Amino acid sequence: MQKIIILDFGSQTTQLIGRRLRELDTFCEILPYNKFHTVEADLQSGSIIGVILSGSPYSVHDPEAFKVDLAQFVGKVPVLGICYGAQFISHALGGKVEKADSREYGRANLETVDTTCPLFKDFEQNSQVWMSHGDTITAIPEGFHCIASTKDVKYAAFSLTPGPSPIGEGSIYTMRQQQGKSLSTPLSNRRGVGGEAPIFAVQFHPEVFHTLQGKQLLKNFVVDICGSRQEWSAASFVDTTVAELKEQLGDDRVILGLSGGVDSSVCAVLLNRAIGNRLTCIFVDHGMLRKNEFQQVMEAYQGLGLNVIGVDASQKFFADLAGVTDPEQKRKIIGRDFVEVFNAEAKKIVDAKWLAQGTIYPDRIESLNITGKVIKSHHNVGGLPKEMHLQLCEPLKWLFKDEVRRVGYQLQMPERLIKRHPFPGPGLAVRILGDITPEKVRILQDADDIYISSMLKYVCPDGELLYDKIWQAGAILLSAVRSVGVMGDERTYEHPVALRAVTSTDAMTADWAHLPYDFMARVSNEIINKVRGVNRVCYDISSKPPATIEWE
Repeated sequence: MQKIIILDFGSQTTQLIGRRLRELDTFCEILPYNKFHTVEADLQSGSIIGVILSGSPYSVHDPEAFKVDLAQFVGKVPVLGICYGAQFISHALGGKVEKADSREYGRANLETVDTTCPLFKDFEQNSQVWMSHGDTITAIPEGFHCIASTKDVKYAAFSLTPGPSPIGEGSIYTMRQQQGKSLSTPLSNRRGVGGEAPIFAVQFHPEVFHTLQGKQLLKNFVVDICGSRQEWSAASFVDTTVAELKEQLGDDRVILGLSGGVDSSVCAVLLNRAIGNRLTCIFVDHGMLRKNEFQQVMEAYQGLGLNVIGVDASQKFFADLAGVTDPEQKRKIIGRDFVEVFNAEAKKIVDAKWLAQGTIYPDRIESLNITGKVIKSHHNVGGLPKEMHLQLCEPLKWLFKDEVRRVGYQLQMPERLIKRHPFPGPGLAVRILGDITPEKVRILQDADDIYISSMLKYVCPDGELLYDKIWQAGAILLSAVRSVGVMGDERTYEHPVALRAVTSTDAMTADWAHLPYDFMARVSNEIINKVRGVNRVCYDISSKPPATIEWE
């Protein structure tokens, strides 16, 4: 399969680059900046058709700045450097990168654009872009030429393409050499421009919403320059993955951790198509699911022909979480207990050799970023303990959430399962700030049920359900906080509940949803009147970033 490699230098928007490429029906793989050597075989086979260098929190002059050996891919496939990636290309090849007089952050306009350059095909002059950098390129390497400028940034974009430069600065064959290695290896079967692999660099971010023609730029690079056949689709994914699962699993029996969410549901149906009754699904109730969810999920799968075993392990989870307040510790305890329960069930299926999980791409990206700092651990990420004696199978590990839903539709799954909002694996444990008790879970379940049920009934002016307009919604119990209230003639001193609802396409970024006032008023009144232990309702208006969707 054709693919673009995105080398991650630590930018917060690296995943957005990948998301935009998937929207262009082109498969991409995000790798740490220093791991390109792991796909050398793919480069040699021709499946890698281009490389993108992401932005970074570092300056190219920082001692700890991430660096890559450009000779691994420059000249072999087309390359696009974005922000830090552009500055690194300039710095490494003999250009000059200096501290800007003032940080260049926010909207800017390309006042000069070379629309004869294939990267800017169909671009408008004065197109808006988004800048975010403290350094700026003050001189480009020999052989390169400027292809776009803003009022304050002369080299907003530059390139090195085959043949004479339009401004007489040379050609690709005069490209500088680093460490005695030629970085312009000829390639007779070049898919890109001319007979040699070109280099493009932009100091703005084409992947973000505020760069108005950013998708056009990425399309020009991926489709026109790299030669993507745009073969990545839900249908092709299903066919390819089912075939791969048949080969990978053979006649082995597989156990799947089923949660009732869209990821594990799609994973189950995909596996069922590949191996049929050799799949056994186990649904663990850790006591922190949504109200009545255990029974509802078990009923939902009856018509899908899946073999599902339900396990009530809530007492074990509550006992092990007693007194624990740290969110990371909560996640790790739940992950550990989850594995222990699975291990016990797996022993009952004596010939099981695989554990399948609905891990998706954002789970893996968000659990550990390129700087090595954990944002939050995910119960599906990190491998399996040796004592489990099972191999790991993750059919959805390359997909973003909306791609999982598209696969679900391709598999003709019930819409009620496909459209379910995401729900954290640790459940309400990470929506209760403070220690976990059955009573606190009861309070939050009741509040959350009122909130989500109301959303499923509220019809917007355009006829669409409010629930379907929201990416993810849920209630959060501030159990470590109490507030004073008055009910009747009595003073109350109870917990506040915060409501959260966000809009998104991939969970990598999210904006708070502007819920109708009449809806919020109705939900607030119902929660306060009906949920014992709550006397105040708030609404979270934080976006991601800087906040995360979940509170813990």
